[in-house]
Amino acid sequence: MIAVLAVPLVLALIVLAKSVRVVQQYERGVVFRLGRVREAARQPGLTLLVPVVERMRKVNVQTITMPVPSQEGITRDNVSVRVDAVLYFRVVDPITAAVKVQDYTFAMSQVAQTSLRSVIGKSELDELLSGREALHQGLELMLESPASEWGIHIDRVEIKDVALPESMKRSMARQAEADRERRARVITAEGELEASQKLAQAAAEMADTPAAMQLRLLQTVVEVAAEKNSTLVMPFPVELLRFFDAATPSADRAAEVPTPRSGDSAIV
Repeated sequence: MIAVLAVPLVLALIVLAKSVRVVQQYERGVVFRLGRVREAARQPGLTLLVPVVERMRKVNVQTITMPVPSQEGITRDNVSVRVDAVLYFRVVDPITAAVKVQDYTFAMSQVAQTSLRSVIGKSELDELLSGREALHQGLELMLESPASEWGIHIDRVEIKDVALPESMKRSMARQAEADRERRARVITAEGELEASQKLAQAAAEMADTPAAMQLRLLQTVVEVAAEKNSTLVMPFPVELLRFFDAATPSADRAAEVPTPRSGDSAIV
């Protein structure tokens, strides 16, 4: 009697184990009844299946990070490059992802590779290096169409790296060096132009004010004398002698100095 009762009990336990399934929080259960998919996916938690009649396939709805292998191509300006990218996507319709495509992960990888090669051929090298935001949007639009048919949403796609040939790297380095030299020369020329303009303005103001010219001459003498020179030979304007002569009292003059003519100069 015990053996007779034990056999049905064991069979019942086996059937119960086959019919009870646990769906994790990050999963959804797609149930097939006699080969036909059920309308609603099973939510996280404990779920029961009809033995032999129903079977369930679990679909991960987490965001999947997929690296896109490096793709080699020729840009629109005839430069050979290798570009790799990374794709972020997630399943939003588990039933469609389980029914419409055999392996949605492999399918997304292949579509991403072909789309990346297409973008390389349509872009120039400068766009791959500096204008990546527009390329990211273009890649996302190209992937969105097939992904939506498979119940997949594209979160983000980004270009990771652009590998250039060594000859192209050397050419770009020479171009950058030439550009920096050109900018340095332009800055130097602009500085000289600004300095000449300022000097012209100063000369015009000194021409209107002779005393300013004399003060500037005295300042130059002071600056030269600061170098510990024992002898300083320079032309001395006649106008400055007249200024000193007018400022010196007649009683303190040691001797009469002939009045110089206009345009003469003296050596001190």
